[in-house]
This record gives sequence, C-alpha cells and structure tokens, in this order.
Amino acid sequence: MYLTGLATAVPPRRFAQAEGWAAVQLAPQFAHLNSRSRALLRKVLTGDNGIDSRHLAIAELQEAFVITPDALHARFAEHAPKLAAQAAARALEQARFGAAHIDAVIISTCTGYLCPGLTSHVSERLGLRGDVQALDLVGQGCGAALPNWRTAEALLAAGRAQHVLSVCVEICSAAFYLDNDPGVLISSCLFGDGAAAAVLSARPAAHRRRVEWTLAGSFLEPRERDALRFEQRDGMLRNILTRRVPALVAEHAGNLLAEMLRACPLARADLTGWLLHAGGREVLVALQQRLGLDAGDVSRSAAVLRDFGNVSSPFVLFVLEKALAENAPGGWWWLASFGAGFSSHAALLQVE
Repeated sequence: MYLTGLATAVPPRRFAQAEGWAAVQLAPQFAHLNSRSRALLRKVLTGDNGIDSRHLAIAELQEAFVITPDALHARFAEHAPKLAAQAAARALEQARFGAAHIDAVIISTCTGYLCPGLTSHVSERLGLRGDVQALDLVGQGCGAALPNWRTAEALLAAGRAQHVLSVCVEICSAAFYLDNDPGVLISSCLFGDGAAAAVLSARPAAHRRRVEWTLAGSFLEPRERDALRFEQRDGMLRNILTRRVPALVAEHAGNLLAEMLRACPLARADLTGWLLHAGGREVLVALQQRLGLDAGDVSRSAAVLRDFGNVSSPFVLFVLEKALAENAPGGWWWLASFGAGFSSHAALLQVE
C-alpha cells in the first residue's frame, strides 16, 4: 500500500491558551468549580504544558462553554463533515485524482455521532461514485488513524479497491465538559479540532515521494479500558483521562516497537524517522524516555502539539504531513498512535 495524497484541515479560528484562561473565568461553570479545579485550569492554560494554541470550531471562546447536548451535537454535525471534506479534497488534489478514482472511503471519528455517518456527507460533498464502499469507524479514540489505514490495506490487498480515501476528523470542542474531575478539566485544556485525509493506493504515484506502508501492529488491553475513554453523562460525552496514561502509552509502544523490529527484521538504528501521537507533553516525554529518543526525534510531534493541541485521531497524520513537507530524510519511519481501549498501534513506512 502506498500513500499518494495527504492533507489536513483545521477551523479558521485559532485561540491562544491564555485566551482560554481569560474566557473560562467568565463561563457559568467556573463558579461551580472548587478552588483546586480553578487552580488546575490556571496552571494548564497559563503554564508551559507544550501547547501554545488550538483551532476550535467556534467563532468566540464563550461558545465553548455552551455545554448542552443539542449545542454540542449541532457543532459536530456542522463542522465534522465540512473539515473532513476540506482535508479530503486537498488530499485528492495532491494525489492528482478526481472523485471518480476513489473506490472506498473510510472515516474515523469519536467526538460525535451521525446516522447516516460521515461517509454519506463527505461522499456527497466530494461527488464520490454511488457505488463507493463506505465505512464509518467509531470508538477508537486518538489511535484511530492506524486501524483506519489497516482497513484500507485489507481492501487494497484483496483487490476490492485500487484507491481508498482515508479520513480522520475530530471536533473535540463538541465533547468539552467541565466538572471537578482533574482528567475532565485537563482534557478541555488539551484538545483541538482538526481533520486529516489520505489517498492510499495499490501502486505508488510517479509524481511524488514514494511512501510505502510495509508492516503494522496493534495491541489491545481491555483491562485498562477505564484508563482512557469516553463516558456519557447528562447526554454528553465526558472524557476519562487518568494518570496512568503516559506510562501505559510508553510501555505498549516500546513492546510494539520491539516486536515489529523482530518481525522485519530491522535494528533500531535502521529507523530514521519517528512520527508519534502526542496526547500531551507528559505522554511525549514518557515516549521519548521509553524509546530512547532525543529532542530532535520528537520535534515534529512537539511542534504539532504546540500549534494545534491534541487533535485526537488526525494528530499522527499531521506529524506525517509535517515530515513530508520538511523533506525529512528517507528510510524507515515509525508511525505510532494510541487510544481508547486501551489500544496501541504502530506501522513501519519505507520512504524514498
């Protein structure tokens, strides 16, 4: 399987973290938070937590604190199809394909629900063929990009498709929630909105850099399901984020890396690029320590986190886009994500 087009999209409004602190103090929920929660919000939004700004699908920050089921669903329903289609159209342009070339479309999200799903809305906006294979994948959280690509790989390997449009889109601002749980508060300070789309093909493109998906691995640990997940409360999604997440991420990523290097076989020194999902600064530090990486190895992940926050499932594709845009040295690149479940995913890309 080959990457023949890749693009991202974010909402037009970008908000600095300091703006978030000013706005949250005016929110009606702020008066109901205890002093510890208020101090936590101030620390995360005004301190050095690895994030400078986030793009959110709102016109003004006060909209983020209109936290009702109808308001949050309306935000997702309006902006998820729009951002997904924007990223997809750009990816098609990069691949030099028209909508008629796409045999299958796979869209992952976890921050809202539509029926029919996002594939229906995006197919209409792009003008995809009526016989396109449309798959909506949900419930995989921040790690969804790699399972999405593995599904595309299966379709391509089976000869059921020649070109697959893969999209990850999250309107995280449609899942904001405020209460005195530290994980809930930190989540609201970390997540941003965005989409990424890729065209994945059975053959490489002659006009662009050759990026081949060669091997993938995943690990699911259901016993740790409660460490990182959504729950429904008052008709709204509420993020569960625990202190165990950085350690879990690092442990499972390290194990996956060792298994995949044995399977190739490759030595760790053969890897020339590291494209990591950064759930937050602490997660990135834990990954860096466990994998024995230096600051340069994680610089692109850190830069995406700084400029966009944690955009959930599209994040690792933002990092891949950045590496390609900067013409990073070729060779073996390791792509890694994690998410609800608790799940961990990785892939080896051979880049020329």
